Amino acid sequence: MNEKLQLFVRSAMFAAIVCIATMVIRIPIAATGGYVNIGDTAVLLSAWILGNPYGAAAAALGSALADILSGYVIYAPATAIIKFAMAWLGFVVCRAMTDKNVHRFAVYLVSSIVAELIMIAGYFLFESTFMGYGMGAVAAIPGNAIQAAVSLILANALIQVLSGVLRVRGIIR
Repeated sequence: MNEKLQLFVRSAMFAAIVCIATMVIRIPIAATGGYVNIGDTAVLLSAWILGNPYGAAAAALGSALADILSGYVIYAPATAIIKFAMAWLGFVVCRAMTDKNVHRFAVYLVSSIVAELIMIAGYFLFESTFMGYGMGAVAAIPGNAIQAAVSLILANALIQVLSGVLRVRGIIR
């Protein structure tokens, strides 16, 4: 199978994983009407394993699809942009730090922190401006921060476990 086709198949697989991870474990947040999920774990893994643009596209598509299927259609365009930016910049940070021979654990940790800060800021900006919540959007920050922390921990643990196998199979470097 040619390399481009393999990347498309892996991207589709990761989009499905992102969607499922977002929808399976959902903890409702009464203050906002939203929910905390572990979808960002898969968003981060897609960025690190697939790289750009495939990982970012999988993150955007899978997350937006989860919003649509969960009845949060109004959030789907913003979610696609935010998750794309998370994965894209998360991979850029990962690649830049890897090129400088920084320890792999630190690379993934910093990359995931940057990505999760983009998520928190992105949803705050969307809800405060486009949704018209103004400073009321601050109420969503704690839930988003919890989601970020849980996903950051899970993604960093999983990439440490998976990276050896993925390197041997030639899927990541």
